[in-house]
Amino acid sequence: MKKVYYLKTCSTCTRILKELHLPSDFVLQDIKSEAITVKQVEAMEALAGSYEALFSKRSKLYKEMDLKNQDLTEKDFKHYILEHYTFLSRPVIIIDNHIFIGNSKKTIENVKNHLSSS
Repeated sequence: MKKVYYLKTCSTCTRILKELHLPSDFVLQDIKSEAITVKQVEAMEALAGSYEALFSKRSKLYKEMDLKNQDLTEKDFKHYILEHYTFLSRPVIIIDNHIFIGNSKKTIENVKNHLSSS
C-alpha cells in the first residue's frame, strides 16, 4: 500500500507533497474531507507501534483541552485521533510496511531515501 494521510489546507503538508514528487500509485487522503476510519488508524498503529506515535501534541485542541496535564492512555490517543483530524500528526506516509509520521526534516529525508531505494 502506498498512501498519504494529510490536510489539504495545511501549507506544510502541501509543501512536503510537492517536494516528494510522489509516483501516481500513491493514494492521497485529505483527512478533513474524508475522515480516518477505525480500520485505518488501527493499521497505522500496527506499523507505528503505538497510537501515541501518531498523535500530535502540537495540535491547537491539545492545548485548548489541556490534555498535556492528563495521563493519556493508548485508548485515549486512539479516541482523540478518531474524534478530530487535527490530533493526527501529519503527514502520515505509508509505503508498503513502512510508516513515516510527521513533518520533521529527518522524517522527510527518510521518505525520500526510501522512495529512491525502492
